[in-house]
Amino acid sequence: MGWLAWAFSPTYRRRFAANSAQAGYTFAQVRPAVGHAGRMVAELPRLWLKQTPVNTVHGTDVVEQAWAKGKGILFLTPHLGCFELSVQGAASLWSQAHGPITILYRPAKQPWLAQMMLTARNRGGIQAVPTTLSGVRQMIKALRKGQAVGLLPDQVPRTVRASGPRLLAKMTTP
Repeated sequence: MGWLAWAFSPTYRRRFAANSAQAGYTFAQVRPAVGHAGRMVAELPRLWLKQTPVNTVHGTDVVEQAWAKGKGILFLTPHLGCFELSVQGAASLWSQAHGPITILYRPAKQPWLAQMMLTARNRGGIQAVPTTLSGVRQMIKALRKGQAVGLLPDQVPRTVRASGPRLLAKMTTP
């Protein structure tokens, strides 16, 4: 599946090559990642539509110490695959005691896929909010309430992207 996306999507190829080069890798070094991306996409239906697979969370003591301080927690993670599993695991461990983990999500352009993503991501202990200024505000509100937020490196609302860090700094100032 990854190689099909590579073959039929010039945008994917350009982004993949640009990101690899920016990270300092040659194509030969990252070539296996193309196939692994397809494997990850093939695994998504299980992560989205079935019960959370058994997983082990390492470093729970660090998270428990952070919760003990009474402040919100910001979980940073790569996107698909790791994120899909890690947020479900964290929600199962901590949402009952500390409230839901709020995550940004960008709705798909296809209505059927957008609905499936929303349903899959709004599982027990997870609150998905849109990648809009309103969604960012909801995340900040959750942090101020001492809840957790899951943030993905590529989920940047258009208004934040266009306005730059000044807007985000202004929004986070009490």
